Amino acid sequence: MERWFWIGLGGAAGTLARYGLSTWCQQRFGAEFPYGTLAVNVIGSFLLGAIGEVAATTELLSPTLRLSLSTGVMGGFTTYSSFNNETIRLIEYKSWAAGLANIAITLVACLLAGVLGMVVARRLIAG
Repeated sequence: MERWFWIGLGGAAGTLARYGLSTWCQQRFGAEFPYGTLAVNVIGSFLLGAIGEVAATTELLSPTLRLSLSTGVMGGFTTYSSFNNETIRLIEYKSWAAGLANIAITLVACLLAGVLGMVVARRLIAG
């Protein structure tokens, strides 16, 4: 039951962080393109890559903390459903270029961010 509490608390923190960053991006860059969702998914991919690497190669994260960070915080922070919805809306409104750009940028940037997170974590662990 304790793990459920920490995962839920992490999820709430991740959700609030996602909302804050998405709102900031929309105010800063405009609403013509889903910059906020792209930012949270790329940052979340980086962080999840780093968390996974630290958890797999060290004993710095207890199983409960790993679950709280990965399933809780990152699960609440990243948002595939928003990416899906925003991309469909772009395409529905005949913004094919923006919709396809969102797909391509998200796919490539999130994969690269995940790998970069793992590399950064490895270097930090190695000292």
